[in-house]
Amino acid sequence: MAIISKSPQVLNSRSNSTHPFLRLLNYGQQYRQQVFQATAFSILNKIFDLAPPWLIGTAVDILVQQQDSIIGRFGVKDVFWQFVLLSGVTILIWMLESLSEYGFDRLWRNLAQNIQHNLRLDAYRHLQELESAYFEERSTGGLLSILSDDINQLDDFLNVGANDIIQVAVTLVVFIGGAFFILAPSVAVMTMLPIPFIIWGSLNYQNRLTSRYEDVREKVGLLNSLLANNISGINTIKSFAAEEYENGRLRRESEAYRQSNTKAIKLSAAFVPLIRMLILAGFSLLLVLGGMAAYYGQISIGSYSVLLVLIQNMLWPLASLGGTFDLYQQAMASTNRIMNLLDTPIKINTGDVPLPIEQVRGEISFQKVTFAYPDREPIIKNLSLNIPTGGTIAIVGSTGSGKSTLVKLLLRFYELSSGIITVDGIDIQKLNLRELRRSIGLVSQDVFLFHGSVAENIAYGTFDASDEAIIKAAKVAEAHDFIMGLPDGYETIVGERGQKLSGGQRQRIAIARAIVKNPPILILDEATSAVDNETEAAIQRSLERITANRTTIAIAHRLSTIRNADCIYVMEDGELVESGTHEDLLDKNEIYAGLWRVQSGVR
Repeated sequence: MAIISKSPQVLNSRSNSTHPFLRLLNYGQQYRQQVFQATAFSILNKIFDLAPPWLIGTAVDILVQQQDSIIGRFGVKDVFWQFVLLSGVTILIWMLESLSEYGFDRLWRNLAQNIQHNLRLDAYRHLQELESAYFEERSTGGLLSILSDDINQLDDFLNVGANDIIQVAVTLVVFIGGAFFILAPSVAVMTMLPIPFIIWGSLNYQNRLTSRYEDVREKVGLLNSLLANNISGINTIKSFAAEEYENGRLRRESEAYRQSNTKAIKLSAAFVPLIRMLILAGFSLLLVLGGMAAYYGQISIGSYSVLLVLIQNMLWPLASLGGTFDLYQQAMASTNRIMNLLDTPIKINTGDVPLPIEQVRGEISFQKVTFAYPDREPIIKNLSLNIPTGGTIAIVGSTGSGKSTLVKLLLRFYELSSGIITVDGIDIQKLNLRELRRSIGLVSQDVFLFHGSVAENIAYGTFDASDEAIIKAAKVAEAHDFIMGLPDGYETIVGERGQKLSGGQRQRIAIARAIVKNPPILILDEATSAVDNETEAAIQRSLERITANRTTIAIAHRLSTIRNADCIYVMEDGELVESGTHEDLLDKNEIYAGLWRVQSGVR
């Protein structure tokens, strides 16, 4: 049980030495203009936001200096009109501040939505191009965590954090720091002493959080994986009365996620109180040194009042950087996972030889084909097989003999270890991959229906199919009668994975889907495994119409469904050990004959 309860790894172990922020910047080059615009509005907003201290200082200066105030030096001597002018400037600045805030808020939030949208599409598009082995090594929940949680984490940072960092780093330090050195250079040096320590402490502190947030992202991926698997297998859980067992598994995964977050929170929560102490030191120094400088006339009282307000505007936002850096580190942990997915190499690449579906003859050849899954013994061994145009062949054999693997190799779900597979004499690795797959219709034993109507599932892959074509295909697949008996006929929603239908009903819809596609090559992989005897007989009657004028490969355990095939091949341990018609193989009285006797009850 200890082995069974171990959680699968969600992410690949492949690492990238490039900093995740640089990887994100490289990805976001197409948004440079929007980033520049949003940054400009952020800077302008903070400049206008810094104006009130100067306005207060100017008001104090008018009261103290009167005709000799800053405004008075520009020719406005009357104190009343000085205040009127100051009031007008104040109104203008506040209006510009409001407009600039609207500008940066809208631009950053739209930028976040654009990046989130396109990154999800790019990640999903890339995911679809990866080979089947990639999905076999990873959990669905872990991949969903990347496409949803991790990308949403970027959205949170870009919505808020990017603007905060720009405003603090660019405007506060540069503009307020410059003001200190202009108004009181002797005081500024002492007052600025805590700032390098605050910045160094912030960066060092948050770097320590990086590994903890990476662990958090991994734990949430494992948690999502368990939830996704359990929801998909809810009937199995119920049938084995395993609810409490699964509650325990979820409790352990959720507790691991909670503990991981607790460790990150413990370090993160201590940041602001520590930074506050450094801020207090800077403010106290200004209070004493600036006050004495004003007392001795080294700076004006108005300048002193401006400095007291400015230092708060400069130092306190540095404390809020704790939350911003928190968002940043979480976003960078997510960025690494997203970019690792995008950087995963596509191992099965399309060829450049076109294969127009209307020109496909359907001649298939396997030439000395060998295939092995990673770190396993070959499951197909030096196999050669020729299927003529329009021929119907069947492949039978025990479970694990490699029958279904041949189909996956033909569809290029996996790449060969050695050998060649050709369609119409052309190596499939040289063919356009999408055109190759469009020319093949697959009816698998593991039928997957999408959440939608019966008609939508029959037309899947042939999205422009007419109602007439859908109904005709359903009739050929012996599905029309049961469909018409559903509450809404062809518009009946089948539920996720087709769970509202029986196994036999799902299989007949899958057969109808392949018929609508009308491919020159048809593969029936245990296509009648989930149907009853009556339905099997009905499908058997229609096989002649289904396979007419197309190359057909039928893989079956039920030998009664393939007895009329042009040629039957028997596979054992990855090799072809027998071939011939049904009658020929019975006459040989070897493996096939033994299987037939077991299934037919003949001794």
